[in-house]
Amino acid sequence: MANSTETIIRINIKKYREQAGLTQEQLSEMAGISPDYLSEIERGKKIPSMKRFFKIANALEVLPYELLKP
Repeated sequence: MANSTETIIRINIKKYREQAGLTQEQLSEMAGISPDYLSEIERGKKIPSMKRFFKIANALEVLPYELLKP
């Protein structure tokens, strides 16, 4: 399922992180999560909880729905 919600979220997190010029370490610190956890999200190994999803969106300074747009 190439366009699954999980795939869209992980692609968008990485896209917005890179557009902001942030490393995984920087974003994870801003979002209050571990760098390993963020890496697993971006690689599709983990799915963020709603709480962490909102923390990541906030750290990226995007509205949460933007991380859901294909």
